[in-house]
Amino acid sequence: MNYKKVYASWLADKRLNAEAREELENIKNDNGEIEYRFGAGLEFGTAGMRGIIGYGTNMMNVYTVKRATQGLAEFIKQLGADAVKRGVAISYDTRRKSEEFADAAAEVLAANGITAYKFDEVHPVPMLSFAVRELKTIAGIMITASHNPKQYNGYKVYGEDGAQMSPEDTAAVVKYIDATEDYLGAPSPTLEQAKRLIKPVPAKVDKKYYKELKKLALSKKAVKKCGKDLKLVYTPVHGSGYIPVTTILKKIGINATVVPEQTAKDTEFSTVEVPNPEFKETLAMGIALAQKTGATVVFGTDPDSDRLGVAVKNRDGEFEALSGNQVGILLLDYILTRLKEDGTLPANAAVVKSFVTTGMAKPICQKFGVELFETPVGFKFIGEKIKLWEKDKSYTYVFGFEESCGYLRGTHARDKDAVVASMLCAEMVCYYAYVGKTVYQRLQEIYSEYGYVSDCNVSIPFKGLNAMKEMNAVVDSLKTNPVKEFDIYKVASIRDYSKNLKTDAQTGAVSEIGSPLTNCVYYELVTGSFICVRPSGTEPKLKIYYSVKANNKADAEDALAKMQAAVEKLLKA
Repeated sequence: MNYKKVYASWLADKRLNAEAREELENIKNDNGEIEYRFGAGLEFGTAGMRGIIGYGTNMMNVYTVKRATQGLAEFIKQLGADAVKRGVAISYDTRRKSEEFADAAAEVLAANGITAYKFDEVHPVPMLSFAVRELKTIAGIMITASHNPKQYNGYKVYGEDGAQMSPEDTAAVVKYIDATEDYLGAPSPTLEQAKRLIKPVPAKVDKKYYKELKKLALSKKAVKKCGKDLKLVYTPVHGSGYIPVTTILKKIGINATVVPEQTAKDTEFSTVEVPNPEFKETLAMGIALAQKTGATVVFGTDPDSDRLGVAVKNRDGEFEALSGNQVGILLLDYILTRLKEDGTLPANAAVVKSFVTTGMAKPICQKFGVELFETPVGFKFIGEKIKLWEKDKSYTYVFGFEESCGYLRGTHARDKDAVVASMLCAEMVCYYAYVGKTVYQRLQEIYSEYGYVSDCNVSIPFKGLNAMKEMNAVVDSLKTNPVKEFDIYKVASIRDYSKNLKTDAQTGAVSEIGSPLTNCVYYELVTGSFICVRPSGTEPKLKIYYSVKANNKADAEDALAKMQAAVEKLLKA
């Protein structure tokens, strides 16, 4: 792609809007910026598109959104008249230009004769997933960049099952997108098409969503006794979780204190550095309010409310931000405990986690006699397990989670759901208060029972037009350099997920993993720990995951430091 010619062609095109023209004129003397914006097309992968907001072929803007939607429309039309009639559900979060992009997508669909059901207000990912299933649409579109910094936005596509679109269907959509060379040529609907085919999502969809969530409550007696006294602080971090999280908590009998400054739909997320509840800093205002009000737990959700961050008071009375892995094992332990106590744990119960998520899940599932399955990173793979088991009845889905603060109980949605996770965490606090302990105490009991596991992930940022290629090249280089040990910790086996192969480090024996393909190298250590290296699918970062098993916290931290130093040395080499 000759980026200078493409840049010039955009500026010469009379269809270019005034905002775009001014922005692009302002970079006419910045060759590096022109190359970044026009040296490639914004990649549409299995997680859709995500990029910096701005004009150009490699940016998130109304033209790249319309082009992607036209590709989706062509895919839907070849499925037949029924698919066209069923239409597409559309939602969006509080980010810059989210509603504008949602409107643009709806207009392109309508211009293609496809019904578009658009929420008339911000709604989170899980409610979009639920709406796809409830309205029986052929697909769904979510405008969001999840937890990314404020300058990003994105475009995620969902299949008719409510999960993010399968790799096979995504590949088909991408072919249609790539065939559309004219970025500014997406059709606009007539007034008649817009009026007839762009419809609001019915209000009853929200009501049914809350009704489904209430069915998943596990500790009604504990909530009834302790809920009114529970002091809980919640922050939506300026995102779409405000209404749904406070609504479901109120419906089960828990009133949360909300951080008032962070309820506003602020596109700049001006009270935080990044709107990612994985970080304690993002929960800082919630923690300050909790200290002032005497609350014992703080919740925070990201802009599209599919991730939940939690902070609890430790034994010293200080707030400690729990990792996504820690919240995941607490919820897993709580859910299985309550189902077993009530005699409702299915005989064929199954739990699903991504393979980079804590190794602590395995012994917990073994204790309860529950089957544990691992998938590549991406909640769509957990959604595919749900779909498979609903069809063949081989297992009953109980819970799924990822280390990146994503959790799902129930099958009402097929993506991670911070709304249901907030409800479950709140009632979990009530349950442990009911039996005379705190959530933090239960976490320590879990470590005492199963052994200590320290989970950590490190992100190495990459920059520039070739960031994704460079990250993948790093991972590819590891595949050709078999590692026998990390410091004093010997490797038991190496998994190459790009080839679906596992190699025994001692014998060299090779076996199949039985997993969808993804570019990732995973080292199983003889201690039961693991190290995993993969490129992020949503931002230019190389991600390194550590799950370190040890006798206690001090030993785990010592082992983690040695492993990290060994990995750093390996990457430099």
